Amino acid sequence: MTLRDYLNAMPVVAILRGLSPDEAVDVAAVLVAAGIRIIEVPLNSPDPFVSINRIAVAHGDTCLVGAGTVLRAEDIDRVADAGGRLVVAPNFNVAVVSRARTLGMISAPGVQTPTEAFAALDAGADGLKLFPAEIIPPKAVRAMRAVLPTDTIVLAVGGIGADNMNAYRDAGVDGFGVGSSLYKPGMTIDDIGARARALVAEALSQPADA
Repeated sequence: MTLRDYLNAMPVVAILRGLSPDEAVDVAAVLVAAGIRIIEVPLNSPDPFVSINRIAVAHGDTCLVGAGTVLRAEDIDRVADAGGRLVVAPNFNVAVVSRARTLGMISAPGVQTPTEAFAALDAGADGLKLFPAEIIPPKAVRAMRAVLPTDTIVLAVGGIGADNMNAYRDAGVDGFGVGSSLYKPGMTIDDIGARARALVAEALSQPADA
């Protein structure tokens, strides 16, 4: 499946910053039960490669699992060895995108400007992570969307929650990366599940723009 296939099924990317390996499988299970199909473990989490591996083993057949905050190309091989297939970054680094592409992995680098966006696409990025979205208002997203190739996958990440999904969706994004409004270390499984179900309901309240 492609990145667009997963986003068409559910346009929410769960960003599990701070996740520990001991809770990885249980947290992933409640997200999957809510309908989420893309799970990202940032590399500045405790033992992230262990968590990625445990989630990939448990849910890799139905979910796109991988790493976030990937800043160095050499880390991508470790993500792949752990079973991850997704590489997300807060910035655009041509070496990171190139290595992900070489390994057949899906990459979504972070961008803020059209210059960064077109450079990332030229390097072979599968999608663009508009980050942090909270300083890129929907009006700016709409303007950028108008000049990007029509098939470009655009994700809004940073400050996204159920209260502002509609505005960004109307501006033309294809999906949402959701972090602290979905998961923080110390949350109970019941709380994570409730938050996941609320986000999924909001994400599906209208069709996302393709």
